[in-house]
Amino acid sequence: MDITTLRIVATLVSLVTFMAIAAWAWSRRNRDAFDEAAAIPFQQD
Repeated sequence: MDITTLRIVATLVSLVTFMAIAAWAWSRRNRDAFDEAAAIPFQQD
């Protein structure tokens, strides 16, 4: 295994990780939690 193969594998792992995080962030079951967290700066004490 040479350096080019390692770079390809690292790129693919990074891409899959990014896609997994994006899918998690855009999933419907997390929407309520993220909407609540987004409103925190606008809440008054």
